[in-house]
Amino acid sequence: MTSHYLLDGLGLIVALVEALLGNTRDLGYPPPRSRTRLRAVVQDARQTARDAPEVARALVAFARLTRRQRRDTARSSPAPRPVSTPRGSDGDDAVIVPGVTIGINLDHWDARAKALGGTSNTLAAGLTAKLGERMGRRRAGDGAVTLQVVMSDRTEGDTRAVAVSLARVSIDPTRVTTDLRDARAAIKQALKSLQETPDESLQLAPLAPFTPKRTWKRGVDAALADPDRPVVCSNLGDVGSVVGWLDGTHCDYAYARGTRQHVTRQSLERTGGQLQLLSFRTPVLGKIFIHVLAYQPGAENTKPALRELAARTLAEFDLTGQID
Repeated sequence: MTSHYLLDGLGLIVALVEALLGNTRDLGYPPPRSRTRLRAVVQDARQTARDAPEVARALVAFARLTRRQRRDTARSSPAPRPVSTPRGSDGDDAVIVPGVTIGINLDHWDARAKALGGTSNTLAAGLTAKLGERMGRRRAGDGAVTLQVVMSDRTEGDTRAVAVSLARVSIDPTRVTTDLRDARAAIKQALKSLQETPDESLQLAPLAPFTPKRTWKRGVDAALADPDRPVVCSNLGDVGSVVGWLDGTHCDYAYARGTRQHVTRQSLERTGGQLQLLSFRTPVLGKIFIHVLAYQPGAENTKPALRELAARTLAEFDLTGQID
């Protein structure tokens, strides 16, 4: 398990492949105990001074984004949803969000994507939107499901911890099981807009070393409490054959999953639950693996219930797969 504070999904795959191949990177950090305390303080102070202009720009961007988010929330927030706490519980108990992994034959998956007028990525987005509909995450106004499609910005030799952007897409979940063309067009337009107008939140990266944990937590809670209740769709693409040889022998099954640690029932109920889908293709195994992590307030949040929901949703796309 690797924290997103250290690395994103594609970065982790690159790190695993490099480790398997014996490749190492020189990140420019001095070896442990190679500097005296005085020399370390002086060098770090110089680096901080060089970074000061970026930090100042990030502070301005942070103030601008905060004002905009407050205006948007004031305009679009519906009445607060009641927090349903199970009898005998104070709602502050820790919760393990259920998750299932689906393995689907690649030929079958690609054939369905083509038949529906989409691509592999579009079909994954459509599946996410349909799951969102089944879990009550449609918007109150137009009935659409808001997807946050994770796009990698990682380039060759890129050593950033997190090199991703989020494209926000509205998809009508009622059509995706029979026709993916509208969803495909919407995603294409969202990616074009993201390219033309990069995510302003990326400007906040220089503030990371100075941000207290409590502030990070408030920021995460605010993002999760988005009134549109977006669902996350992340596709790692073709991970190649090396990942299937992590222990030196060929694997028969592979999966990756996202997690949320130390989450409480009260937090999940207050923010409307969560839904995220992570997928990757392994041509050497001839499968696409999809992991669904989900929690719906007021529902039966167990792995068997999520497995049944996943099976029903796959059937709507005329898809079948092994669900674990």
